[in-house]
Amino acid sequence: MSLTTEEIGIKSLIEQMLNELGEDPKREGLLKTPERVEKSLKFLTSGYQIDIDELVNGALYNESYDEMVIVKDVDVFSLCEHHMLPFVGKCHVAYLPQGKIIGLSKVPRLIDAFSRRLQVQERLTTQIAKCLQDILQPAGVAVVIEAMHLCMSMRGVEKQNSYTTTSSMLGCFKEDARTRSEFLSLITPAKSRF
Repeated sequence: MSLTTEEIGIKSLIEQMLNELGEDPKREGLLKTPERVEKSLKFLTSGYQIDIDELVNGALYNESYDEMVIVKDVDVFSLCEHHMLPFVGKCHVAYLPQGKIIGLSKVPRLIDAFSRRLQVQERLTTQIAKCLQDILQPAGVAVVIEAMHLCMSMRGVEKQNSYTTTSSMLGCFKEDARTRSEFLSLITPAKSRF
């Protein structure tokens, strides 16, 4: 009878991995590593357990404001699903309300909900935009993420100073070049963010 991964547990798998890498999991410095890695991975992938409706928790407000709302420079930390190495950067979000706004603190919380999963930056960008579009039904949503991927800097091509920019433009941000340009000009930094 073979055990399932759940019955084996993440700690046991990490111990086995340390052995496979040629390490001694009983060495003093590694004794608590399996427990620490399990706790870390559970936190870094906690987005799978987040219910978006509970997260928003009624923080939607009727408001006649119809100008662009931007939340920018939100820190993003995620794990690349291909190598399970981190990618880190900034996320910029904008929407044009149509009678409804969202509590500003909910935007970074939504970003965290999707980034705390195994991800690719392209999907993460789209998930954030579509979620806000579904919740608010605004005239448009724009999301831009700029991130450095450790799978590119530490291994593979080993390009330490490269970063990736992805965008998702919905509604008027996709259809109207002036709206898109206004958003992009408002998030452009005077100097590098990293």
